[in-house]
Amino acid sequence: MSCVRIRLCFARQALSCLQRKQFFFKSCHYSRSLGRLNSLFHRSYKSVTTSISYRASLDRHQSINRDQKTNSLSDLSKIWKISCDEVEKAELRNYEGKRVVLTTPLYYANASPHMGSAYPTIAVDVLARFYKLLGAKPIFITGTDEHGEKVATAAAKHNKSPSKHCDFIVEQFLSLWSKLGIQFDRFIRTTERGHEILVSQFIQRVYDNGDIYKDTYDGLYCVDCEEYKDSEGVTEDGRCKIHLKECVHRSEENYFFALSKYQEKLEKLLEENPYFVQPPERLNEVKGWIRQGLRDFSVSRANGVWGIPVPFDPTHSVYVWFDALSGYLSALFPYEEENISLDKLSGLGWPAEAHIIGKDILRFHALYWPAMLMSGGLQLPKRVFGHGFLTKDGMKMGKSVGNTIDPVELVDSYGKDAVRYYFIRGIVFGDDGDFSRDRFIQVVNSELANNIGNLLHRSLNLLGKYCEFKIPISSSAAVSATHPLRLTAESMAEKAKICYHRMDFATACETMIHLAAEANQYIAYEQPWACFKQGESNKAVQCLVACLETVRIVATGLYPVIPEFSEQIYASLGYPAEYFKILSWDRDMKWGGLKAGVSFNPPKVIFPKIASYEESLSNSLSH
Repeated sequence: MSCVRIRLCFARQALSCLQRKQFFFKSCHYSRSLGRLNSLFHRSYKSVTTSISYRASLDRHQSINRDQKTNSLSDLSKIWKISCDEVEKAELRNYEGKRVVLTTPLYYANASPHMGSAYPTIAVDVLARFYKLLGAKPIFITGTDEHGEKVATAAAKHNKSPSKHCDFIVEQFLSLWSKLGIQFDRFIRTTERGHEILVSQFIQRVYDNGDIYKDTYDGLYCVDCEEYKDSEGVTEDGRCKIHLKECVHRSEENYFFALSKYQEKLEKLLEENPYFVQPPERLNEVKGWIRQGLRDFSVSRANGVWGIPVPFDPTHSVYVWFDALSGYLSALFPYEEENISLDKLSGLGWPAEAHIIGKDILRFHALYWPAMLMSGGLQLPKRVFGHGFLTKDGMKMGKSVGNTIDPVELVDSYGKDAVRYYFIRGIVFGDDGDFSRDRFIQVVNSELANNIGNLLHRSLNLLGKYCEFKIPISSSAAVSATHPLRLTAESMAEKAKICYHRMDFATACETMIHLAAEANQYIAYEQPWACFKQGESNKAVQCLVACLETVRIVATGLYPVIPEFSEQIYASLGYPAEYFKILSWDRDMKWGGLKAGVSFNPPKVIFPKIASYEESLSNSLSH
């Protein structure tokens, strides 16, 4: 029972920690009340010690405050409730060899990229890497929307032609994507000749189907949104609610798409497929728009606006949505493709698995786009996911507003994996999230440097010191199949898989952080350093190998988010670079990867703690 007393002592420490509002993981801290811990004595594990040690740790408490949009760490108890039905399980098994089209928005080429445009691109990269682990063949599409009044105006301000201006902006996007480790398959530019051919075919087909007609529009127009506004989209003084800029009154003859004809079909779509729009709050928004009644929208601009000529009336240019949205289709054709045809799309991977877009363009992707595709006789994408805004000082981050965060500065200061991790882990995907540099440093240091990095480093150090830098036994022999740490690893692997597929990226990361925390508690309890000194080498080795196997699984589970850090972990464990290139979820998320006899080098700190701004300033002044 001495072990029980030790655990109760740890629990008291945890309660004290919670009272001081320290919500991040600390080894040997348990979270719930002593009454909760006491109830664990009645559980039916083989060992009372392991029952209390591991079951208590499953209830470690963290907090989330969605109402205040702090996106702090969530309650771990929800992880244990994650499950999927047989339909979702079968779906996850069917990705082997499947083409999976994933897209970001096509970003306006009016100004340099910022964190608001990097955010969904990182998310699609995470999703693409995950599906690749499942054996799928992801087709990751991103690119730039280079036509329209907004782009032409920006080019004129810099005394450049629209084409030269777009070339300059595209170089900045490509440079940033490289810095962030973004591995896209196709970067589509809407000024490409192939794209122009496809757009002409698409709008002509819809026109021939009787869904495009000519009419006059009279009302308010937001240049930054590239959208005509109704009363709900503007403030009382006539400003756009998104960009807070004054809308202009316009009256001009345009071609319109008959969206209102598709009201019932769109209602039926959402009724039969409630997962078409995600997350649920976005679905409710779309349903609300439909209930208000759908209005036809403009698909052309007159007067020689910078864009693709309308094939059935060259005096008009194709307006933004038939142009930009069609980029998801034209991107599927190779650069050198000459014989572009809408009829070939199904053989190239269409329909898309998911469009990931900001909630400010949800209406166009969840209503306009499916109606356009229905009119053109094309299949609909499987999912449209509208993520929340990144905010700064409580206001949506955007180029037009001028309150952006420079992602290049963040990457140069902290590294790409730290930036990727924070925006995927620290913000619930779908919610708004306000950026805080202090919280950025806290999350990265707590979870990557301390929780994972320190566990890897001290385990390798001890094993190297006493076992000549070799793995003495296989991880499958280190602990039994019913060992709590091994059971937790198996459970977390399955739950992370479900979360990635659902685009619940924060919880997917949380499962892996929780698993690493379990290993930290295990090593703190077993004290292998003391076991070596007391002659209990077998016990020490078993503990260390089990902890290293846990870190390996965590590295695999977090690979979609922090690929560079994960690769360094595998290299530290003695794996060749070639192995890391062929990681597989089904193989490498299972216990038993570490093999006896594998050599590793003396460990280095592969994820050092980030100094706070005050510490960095103090250090620089001292030198």
